[in-house]
Amino acid sequence: MNQLSARPRTRVELAKALARKEISEEVIAEVLDRYDEVGIIDDAAFARAWVSSRHNGRGLARRALANELRQHGVDAETASEALEAVDDESEAAIARSLVDRKLRTAKGPPEAVFRRLVAMLARKGYPAGVAIGAVKDALAARDAEAAEFADGLDADALADQAEDTLS
Repeated sequence: MNQLSARPRTRVELAKALARKEISEEVIAEVLDRYDEVGIIDDAAFARAWVSSRHNGRGLARRALANELRQHGVDAETASEALEAVDDESEAAIARSLVDRKLRTAKGPPEAVFRRLVAMLARKGYPAGVAIGAVKDALAARDAEAAEFADGLDADALADQAEDTLS
């Protein structure tokens, strides 16, 4: 129960914590089944809350969120259902707000700023097309030099090239 007082946990996380205490697998299964029955653990609710919190709070994209849910032991079907809450529009809007926030303090030539911002979004799990598009739009709105650089970018071609490199 101490594990649950800090934050909600998945069934897998609780099973691992109980196994570390050298509790038998039968007892672990009984305890977790009972927790399921009374609603103390609910992987679907955990996944929905995790996705909402991490997408809106840290700006993580679906790919990064799916990876985190997998690390917490949430099964693929439950994770997929929770990730339905993050649509393309929401993902693009969050990406743009992250870029706008970072762009305020970004220094250097537009090429370097572009690379750093796209890399930041990639680390947060954004697809290349979304990342490049968000940065290109933000740079175009920034100033004349950045707008000239952004106008010369073919976001679709860069995204295709990035996807080919990753595959």
